[in-house]
Amino acid sequence: MVAQNLSVEKLHRADADYIKEVSGISIGGVSPFGWLTSPTILIDDALAQYEVVWAAAGHAHAVFPTNFAELVTHTAGTPMVVAND
Repeated sequence: MVAQNLSVEKLHRADADYIKEVSGISIGGVSPFGWLTSPTILIDDALAQYEVVWAAAGHAHAVFPTNFAELVTHTAGTPMVVAND
């Protein structure tokens, strides 16, 4: 599958070192907000089926409740099918 609007053939999960470098946050607590850079944010369409989505809040032991629409709006993320399984 070609990732829509990204001009790439296949997406891969970023490794922990890369995430720490571009977000400033360690894996396990990466919030969708407050990054050191302005990343391309993809939001899995599958999250739309849930009334509440729990997102990381910048620490491995901190989360906050939100929903699909709020994630899209406040992150300026692109909703898309992220996985086919």
